[in-house]
Amino acid sequence: MGIIYRTSALAQRHAEIGGALEDWNGMGTAWFYDHSDERAKADYEAVRTRAGLMDVSGLKKIHLSGPHAAAVIDRATTRNVDKIMPGRAVYASMLDDRGLFIDDCVIYRLSVNSWMVVHGTGTGHESLAMAAHGKSVSMIFDDDLHDMSLQGPVAVDFLAKHIPGIRDLAYFGIIQTKLFGKPVMISRTGYTGERGYEIFCEARHAIALWDAILEDGKDMGIRPVQFSTLDLLRTESYLLFFPGDNSETHPFADQPCGDSLWELGLDFTVSPGKTGFRGAENHYALKGKERFKIYGVRLEGTTPAGEGAELVKDGAAVGVVTYGMNSDLNGHNVGIARMPVDCAVPGTKMTVRNADGTEIACVAEEMPFYDKDKSIRTAKG
Repeated sequence: MGIIYRTSALAQRHAEIGGALEDWNGMGTAWFYDHSDERAKADYEAVRTRAGLMDVSGLKKIHLSGPHAAAVIDRATTRNVDKIMPGRAVYASMLDDRGLFIDDCVIYRLSVNSWMVVHGTGTGHESLAMAAHGKSVSMIFDDDLHDMSLQGPVAVDFLAKHIPGIRDLAYFGIIQTKLFGKPVMISRTGYTGERGYEIFCEARHAIALWDAILEDGKDMGIRPVQFSTLDLLRTESYLLFFPGDNSETHPFADQPCGDSLWELGLDFTVSPGKTGFRGAENHYALKGKERFKIYGVRLEGTTPAGEGAELVKDGAAVGVVTYGMNSDLNGHNVGIARMPVDCAVPGTKMTVRNADGTEIACVAEEMPFYDKDKSIRTAKG
């Protein structure tokens, strides 16, 4: 059980909806407003067909500024930060000295010498602090900055009523503006596979903004969405979640935890030709030495794979489904799985064996299952 040492300014609102706050990344988070299948389905369908608002303030926000800020981020992450211009953001990985994944993050370049790195539950903060040691850089962990995620097809229509030019904000773009009279930073980012936006604000303005968005967006079908909805959305959109999809949760029988970017399918987060980032030499040396692959499975019927369900081939357990979901809306029953490299080929026949003994036929399939060409999340206008 984690220790809750961070508090969302929206905790009171979550409690009023019915959310019992549970730990995520040290912050009390509304995983569930209620545990019913009806709620889970309604929240999922709201994001896919209209829009949902969720509190993702549990992400860790770190400001870096000063002459060495770019060099510190360049060392700690897999992206070439010189390619990131002010007003832009990029998704990146962070590795340890073994070249294995320890966290992912979004790097925001707020201005010439001012950056923000937003990361999840791994040791990204420690890695940045190590890179910052002795450098001319200030590094501030900012828990006052709150982050609300407005995700779904009507999100842009809603924001366009209040923010001129929001339709022109490109995927992974940032705008400094105001919303309902409060100062905000809005980034066109999210974790749902939809066209969505993250709204960053001061803690003291979080409740006013939350209330105003839900009240003004009610007629458009915008509703508060429980945090666990992200698992359903991310699974069909091939968005990994540390440590849920990693060996930290599904350990190797005979090796320490840690997965390579090649195994996770995250090698695209390394800028072409980049060297000098933490773990770089070992990262490149691990290419072609994958012990498993993260890959998709499509199941028959409508019974989803349970978390950690066994993946069986020719009668033997060969892998694990990290997370599964069935979508009535999209007509598929799919999952993210860790499987042998030779099974990670479209059409490979296997069986999912749930904890209760239920066996479900499945085939390997490339991800994402939803918005395969990513045209929805990157749409213009």
